[in-house]
Formats: sequence, C-alpha cells, structure tokens
Amino acid sequence: MEKVMKLVSQKPVVIFSKSSCCMCHTIKTLFCDLGVNPAVYELDEDPQGKEIEKALLRLLGCNPAVPAVFVGGNLVGGANEVMTRQLNGSLKTQLKCAGAIWL
Repeated sequence: MEKVMKLVSQKPVVIFSKSSCCMCHTIKTLFCDLGVNPAVYELDEDPQGKEIEKALLRLLGCNPAVPAVFVGGNLVGGANEVMTRQLNGSLKTQLKCAGAIWL
C-alpha cells in the first residue's frame, strides 16, 4: 500500500493498468483524448505488479483491481466510476482542480 500511495502522489493522474485489459485501454484512451498525460503503471509488466495489485484489491474492495484511477492523489475508482464521472461532467472538474488539464 505504501508503494501505491507513493506512486499516486507523484503525478496529478495515475492509472494502474494491465496491457491486455480492454477496459484499461479504454480508460487510458479517454484520459489522452481529454488532453491528460497520466502516469500509467502496467502491472503485468512491473516486477512488483502482483504486490501492487494485491494492495489495489484491498483498497478498491473489488476484483478486478484494474483499471484503478487516481486524480489529485485521490482514488476515483475503476472504469465504472470514471465513466460515470465523465458522463455527468464531474471528471473534467476534478482534472482541472488537480492541475491535469487547463480548460
């Protein structure tokens, strides 16, 4: 958990992902389309990926643990939570407050 929190604190937007996950790809594409340059950690390519995934499972309380999105150091959640915020307009506001976009 300590490693996750350290990584999350280093960038306005952090996405924990797996390179083979279609929902992860969708979420990464959404953020790029919004003009965000997120820090992306591919857990299946990271030597500590299993350890990070276990921490995310505990934090999220659901399986799968990816995608896991943090904005401004705060957990947004997985794909459902991100898409809900995108559809209701609150995602852009949160990204602006975190300094990830300038609109």
